[in-house]
Amino acid sequence: MNRLTDFHGDLTGLLTAIVEALDVPMPSIHKVDEQEHHTLLALRSSDVRIALSALLKHPGTGDLEDTAQDIRRWTARHPVTYTPFTSGKTDGEA
Repeated sequence: MNRLTDFHGDLTGLLTAIVEALDVPMPSIHKVDEQEHHTLLALRSSDVRIALSALLKHPGTGDLEDTAQDIRRWTARHPVTYTPFTSGKTDGEA
């Protein structure tokens, strides 16, 4: 098993939900945006950790798809509200 396609569909869905929850844009250089970025990552990381912990501690009570849906629902509760970083360069500039 060395490719994502080798994983069971529900496991792929769970991994995708985790990546989507934790893959947030870098904040602008403003202190308030950096603080909001840190808080957002802390909240989302906690949600993912709780979901995975529950899945491991209580196998059989929730399947992988349910856990993925929980993570997605919790992620939606905490959207990106800060200003993402932009380099000011246009596409193609080095």
